[in-house]
Amino acid sequence: MNIANDTVVTFHYVLKDENGNEIESSLTRDPMAVLIGHGNILLGVEEAIMGKAVHDKVSVTLPPEKAYGLRRENSVQRVPIKHITSRSKKLMPGSQVIINTEQGGRNATVIKVGKFNVDVDTNHPLAGKTIHFDISIVDIRAATAEEISHRHAHGAGGHHH
Repeated sequence: MNIANDTVVTFHYVLKDENGNEIESSLTRDPMAVLIGHGNILLGVEEAIMGKAVHDKVSVTLPPEKAYGLRRENSVQRVPIKHITSRSKKLMPGSQVIINTEQGGRNATVIKVGKFNVDVDTNHPLAGKTIHFDISIVDIRAATAEEISHRHAHGAGGHHH
């Protein structure tokens, strides 16, 4: 079976910046499971693995337009601290946080911390950057009707209800 729309692909990946520095890897955890054709991964990655088979290896370099987009210069916002969720107890410039909005959580990077408010950059941390993926296809299977209706993979490495 080859990767096509409405298949669930399980894969390992290593994400690197344009200088070859590793940013993230799945090699020390379960592989990622993704339903193809439903916008669950970067379009450039999906295009690169389309048609591939189990055990195939794919290397792809993505410009910002096919990755996390171009940086938006007008993306700095002042947000009340009560709307910020952080993994660390102390907010510091450069920290990754989640802004709690009516539409759900939104990722942001702290620029400046005040007594009551936090200035954040809502660009994705990799916006404006060229990135590189090394991908190893572990498994491919037909998606279930439930996965297709929910628009994401279920089970190990995918979304759990």
